[in-house]
Amino acid sequence: MSYTIGIDVGGTFTDIVVTSSDGATIFAKAATTPGDQSDGVLDGIARAASALELSPAALLGQTSRIVHGTTVATNALLEGKAARVGMLTTEGHRDIIEMREGLKPDRYNLRMTPPAPLVPRHLRLGVRERMRPDGAVEIPLDRDSLGAALDRLAAENVQAVAICLLHSWQNPEHEQAVAAAARQRLQHAYVTTSAEVLPQIKEFERFSTTVANAAVGPVIEAYLRRLQTRLAEAGFAGTLFVILSHGGVASVDEAVRLAAGTALSGPAGGVAASVALAREGVARDLITFDMGGTSTDIALVQDGQANLSDGRAVANARIALPALDIVTLGAGGGSIAHLDRSRLLQVGPQSAGADPGPACYGQGGTAATVTDANLVLGYLDPANFLGGRRVLDVAAARDAVALVADALGIETIDVASGIHRLINTRMADGVRVATVRRGVDPRGYTLLAFGGAAGLHVAAVAAELGIGRVVVPLAASVLSAWGMLNTDLRVELARSQTQRSGIDVGALQASFAAMDREGRERLGWFDGVVMVRRSADMRYGEQVFEIAVPLDAMDWGSPNLAAEIEAAFHARHAALYTYSLPDQDVVLVHARASVIGRLPPPSGVSGDGGTGGGAEKSRRRVHLGGWTEVPVFDFAALAPGQGLAGPAIVESDTTTVLLRAGDTAQFDARGWLDIAVG
Repeated sequence: MSYTIGIDVGGTFTDIVVTSSDGATIFAKAATTPGDQSDGVLDGIARAASALELSPAALLGQTSRIVHGTTVATNALLEGKAARVGMLTTEGHRDIIEMREGLKPDRYNLRMTPPAPLVPRHLRLGVRERMRPDGAVEIPLDRDSLGAALDRLAAENVQAVAICLLHSWQNPEHEQAVAAAARQRLQHAYVTTSAEVLPQIKEFERFSTTVANAAVGPVIEAYLRRLQTRLAEAGFAGTLFVILSHGGVASVDEAVRLAAGTALSGPAGGVAASVALAREGVARDLITFDMGGTSTDIALVQDGQANLSDGRAVANARIALPALDIVTLGAGGGSIAHLDRSRLLQVGPQSAGADPGPACYGQGGTAATVTDANLVLGYLDPANFLGGRRVLDVAAARDAVALVADALGIETIDVASGIHRLINTRMADGVRVATVRRGVDPRGYTLLAFGGAAGLHVAAVAAELGIGRVVVPLAASVLSAWGMLNTDLRVELARSQTQRSGIDVGALQASFAAMDREGRERLGWFDGVVMVRRSADMRYGEQVFEIAVPLDAMDWGSPNLAAEIEAAFHARHAALYTYSLPDQDVVLVHARASVIGRLPPPSGVSGDGGTGGGAEKSRRRVHLGGWTEVPVFDFAALAPGQGLAGPAIVESDTTTVLLRAGDTAQFDARGWLDIAVG
């Protein structure tokens, strides 16, 4: 027997999915341990091993592959616990990361405080050198100025060095020389260069991404090396992979080298799972709705494919690496209800997290959270949380909600209901951001709900948006971890083009050939099937933004290749914005290649569900505008094809689904509850 393990470390829980070579799937949950996430990981593995009636050493000894999603990089940036970074840049350009793009995030806020850069000005040092935009040397590298800068950084005890020189995307020679000197002078520092991290035009994006990479590099390296050691000591002899923000996985060495690429590590697993479920027949067009204890992540899957963006900001750090296009809200089961300065009820973005957690956890938390409100409303079984491993304290939840009710002068149950409705409205607005603001009508999509908290809210969110179909997998609470096992090795590469008008086919083909070679070299240890996908970032001459144009369908031997690429751009522009401008010049800004190493997929997502008689197991008194008694069904015991009508509750050890009056549902034998929203 052999196993694969997917691990998703969230803000509140660490989710474990184990799939075996005989097709079985086991789920487990453990509390996330913010001080050292590897503690929660090993605890979760022990729980999974117990479910398989194995020791942790026996399970790990038979495991060939572990795929891990982590929030270490994100937490380091959000909590201000990143490494102490020094920056070496071309003399006279050390303020690029502070001047940014010259735009304010909140442009009409006259009192807005400028975002603080990750590197303070006294640690941003200039080196005398200069490359021209065409890659020719304007000023040779001055070794004396470099030595003085390195002496200064050594005296400041920096933990990482970001090397960001002008036009290094065109010629990295000077950056490579500076990096070699830095590694020799600062032997214990993490050293990274912009030509390695993001070799493309636009100085602020390239510099900011490199600085972010340096800031989280030492933290990621320490964590992953520690996890590798602890897993090996526990009996693991297989390969540990890390999922990156673009949805593919990488070796530990690659994840350490490109540490900033782990910023969306956890949410990427959920999108990967959604793409896998699209292949299994859920739907080709999905809106992913991943609600956990701390946040809700929303993304689009269109025609079975996820969308990539050119990165995002995390704690004021612009990370321009390719990343899945995910909208994240501070809305989860642990989101705290409070009154704002106008004495109006608000929920989130503050979260009770894993420690102390919601008041009902009995770990010292006193603030009312969404989970507390759902417990007061009767939606959760206090004796069945995490399969009974944790008994929820109903009285503590009621007391916490009552504190807010007293401040408002209304009944406790009305506040609990208000918290539930308010978080639903916030999440519906998040779906609108991910769809309507991108020109997509959500009513034509299926809402795929997962994460431990999603099932109690998703039908109401869908109804508010006019979405008629919701799907909740049996493995909803651990779907991101399962999705990590459905990913492939992936190297994302880009080459900026110097073309100003028209398309230089020769230069473009040379760029793709170089990226193909580099990607295969970086996957050189991998002996499986490797495939390459090509695309280009293009725009009209007067535009200031680019769109991604897939190029896999191009005939690369065609004598009219340039015209065919331009036609593909016009068609893509029209599909996104309803118009094209064929009479305008087309500019190809970046050539991109995704070099993919195919990994074997795991078994299905259904686990052990769909085998029972599906009979009502109990009844529960819940508040749905008024108190009413509803039937309760065991999710794992539903029979294939079994139909349900709301109001009703469907629950498993790790998730609960609320069907409202008018909702109907049917259990699909492939492992999900298919809900028609009333």
